[in-house]
Amino acid sequence: MPDDSEILRTIRSQTLQLLTDITAQPKPTYQIDGQSVSWESYLGRLQRTVDWCDAKLAGDEPFEFATTAET
Repeated sequence: MPDDSEILRTIRSQTLQLLTDITAQPKPTYQIDGQSVSWESYLGRLQRTVDWCDAKLAGDEPFEFATTAET
């Protein structure tokens, strides 16, 4: 079973693929049967998903604290 960081990397990769597909053939915002389809809004949500994954993955990175001791 994949760990959390692998799942986040998969989500990020899949979202980037969706972004690639959408930006390769952009579509206009439209309304049909009373429903509005906003590709611009969808694109923004996908970009926020990538940013969210990046932030979560950055939190998984090893880090160290630099400290000094007084004697």
